[in-house]
Amino acid sequence: MTDISVAALAPAVIDNIEAGVFIVDQAFNIVMWNAYLQKHSGRLEGELLSRNLFEAFPELPEKWLKKKLQSVLLLKNFAFTSWEQRPWLFRFSHNRPITGGIDCMRQNCVFTPLKHPDTGLVEYVSVTIFDVTDTAIYQQQLTEALAKLEESNVTDGLTGIYNRRHLQQRFQSEFGRIQRHGGTLTLILFDLDHFKRINDTYGHLAGDDVLKTVAQVIKSLVRTEDVAARYGGEEFAVLLPDTGLNGAMTLAERIRAQIAATPVTSGQSTIDVRASLGVAEYTSEMKNHEQLINSADQALYEAKHNGRNQVRAFTPTSST
Repeated sequence: MTDISVAALAPAVIDNIEAGVFIVDQAFNIVMWNAYLQKHSGRLEGELLSRNLFEAFPELPEKWLKKKLQSVLLLKNFAFTSWEQRPWLFRFSHNRPITGGIDCMRQNCVFTPLKHPDTGLVEYVSVTIFDVTDTAIYQQQLTEALAKLEESNVTDGLTGIYNRRHLQQRFQSEFGRIQRHGGTLTLILFDLDHFKRINDTYGHLAGDDVLKTVAQVIKSLVRTEDVAARYGGEEFAVLLPDTGLNGAMTLAERIRAQIAATPVTSGQSTIDVRASLGVAEYTSEMKNHEQLINSADQALYEAKHNGRNQVRAFTPTSST
């Protein structure tokens, strides 16, 4: 705790510190308002002295701040509030570039109990406000960078849907879940018919446009809980938790039909795209997720072998 007479002895220090400092009494009346706060609030100390803090600044979070001040007075201990808990106490502007993404000054606040110089009792609270906008901007930039890094680890750079690595991780997780708790799980595996011909005829940039368009078609048709991924090259996969074979076949047919109904424009060319799809459902005989992939792959082979641009389901006889 600090004797309030210290503040009276060192006004120059308080007025020149690069932080906002104000003091209130037990009734929340303002007894000191330093130059920093005068500059940033546009309110002079002379007009604020003896005024109730919450009447002078009705925009303050009155319920929260009163509780904070009363706690410091009662417990006679310091308190601290980080900008991460409450971004600001006073909504002050800042002088950082607006590209930083911060709309107003971010603040850390220190609450200090002060003794009355005559009674020696804690009757005042000093609140010191520190500008931590730079820290907040750097933290926000770091958070955004980490989010982008995480996204790049799980998404395919060209199409924007999940990559094979993420599909494998989710596959293992879902497979383990279904083995422990039961349920249904299906996989749609498909690739684009005659994709090499598209690359050879229209060029690889056109091929990229086809892949991106197909990915958007898939995204528009799957549920949030489904995992749609680029499996490799022109091959895609959709993992469907809690979905049986009939539901998966319905979705696969919708994907096939929508791809066929969505010509891709690339440069001056319009490219018709077709896809062949294989569908397989988890069975209790499967020991690992690779067996489900192999089953879907066999169904895909049948779709290709029987004329392309169709959907086939895996059956045990498919492997014989």
